[in-house]
Amino acid sequence: MTGQLIAGGRVVTAGGVLDPGWVLVENGSIGALGTGAPPDGGPTMEVDATGRWVVPGFVDIHCHGGGGESFTDTDPARVRRAVMAHRRHGTTTMLASLVSRPIPELVNQVAVLAELTGDGLLTGIHLEGPFLSAARCGAHDPSVLRPPDADSVGALLAAGKGAIRMVTVAPELDGALLAVKRLVGDGVLAAIGHTDATEAQVLPAIEAGATVATHLFNGMRPLHHREPGPIGTLLNDERVTVELICDLVHVHPSVIRMAARHAGPERTVLITDAIAAAGVGDGVYDVGGLAVTVTDGVPTLAGGASLAGSTLTMDAAFRNLVRGCGLGMLEAVAATSTRPAELLGLSKVTGQLAEGLAADLVIMDESLRPAAVMYRGEWVED
Repeated sequence: MTGQLIAGGRVVTAGGVLDPGWVLVENGSIGALGTGAPPDGGPTMEVDATGRWVVPGFVDIHCHGGGGESFTDTDPARVRRAVMAHRRHGTTTMLASLVSRPIPELVNQVAVLAELTGDGLLTGIHLEGPFLSAARCGAHDPSVLRPPDADSVGALLAAGKGAIRMVTVAPELDGALLAVKRLVGDGVLAAIGHTDATEAQVLPAIEAGATVATHLFNGMRPLHHREPGPIGTLLNDERVTVELICDLVHVHPSVIRMAARHAGPERTVLITDAIAAAGVGDGVYDVGGLAVTVTDGVPTLAGGASLAGSTLTMDAAFRNLVRGCGLGMLEAVAATSTRPAELLGLSKVTGQLAEGLAADLVIMDESLRPAAVMYRGEWVED
């Protein structure tokens, strides 16, 4: 046996928990894994994970920044710092989310992030706007919101050169259904969010190919027992995967548990929706040209009560789902790794601990806090 051996921990796989289990890492990939004592052969390095959990690296499909930096910045070094701030918390695969801005500004931001996607730092780009409802815009500047006309969608896709992986659209806007069809036809995930739509307006977008609910419950018309609106429609449709911000602020733990249990592991994804403040602390931050005040870790628009993203990291989301919402480890792994990787078409690359997949993993202590993070077979430095 050669390579790095991680042994003695509880290894969480799609088929269950190997306890005690072992993982052999070779050339950046998982060479083998199993339960009990590892085979003889003398690895070059052995890591004792006794008393700890070994889970796949996290996949965050909705994140705006961290470590004091935002993905709206066109300085690649600052974008890299944001990525690394989350990688140290276990996120090994990430989409960079952009907030609503004028189309020319977004085109410039997309072009920069597309280059970094090509370099492998990012997995792609998520556009959370500007095709959103002014009635449910949250922390997006209402003055720059617009319908998804063909020219705007085309300019952004062209700037992305294939790097745009998901776009959020309010389905009630003029041109929304045509935009959804175009996005899906170009291999882009169409997401529904920041919407005041009724069920009758949401269903055609799903029929057109929309398959993701952008942070379910937040930025949406509330659920009503006589009008399910976007929440009831998206949660109840088996074709739709629902994002949940599991900071226990955006959504109550009981509601998280209800939604996750209804959607099941096949349709539940945890996201951070993190802003630059993640991993930094309280203060005043700029989010898409709007001032955001972070107090006790909760970002709100300055002078108002509207939540403006989060300071969440994926390890905390994982921990909150298990400790705060009462879900199991297998459900947490599915929501933070397996399902989001499947959404991005990466299930043959990452998202699970399985032979032949990338050695992206997190070793977590008993309190479910990261003790070590591995990305592509290399340990991530603090």
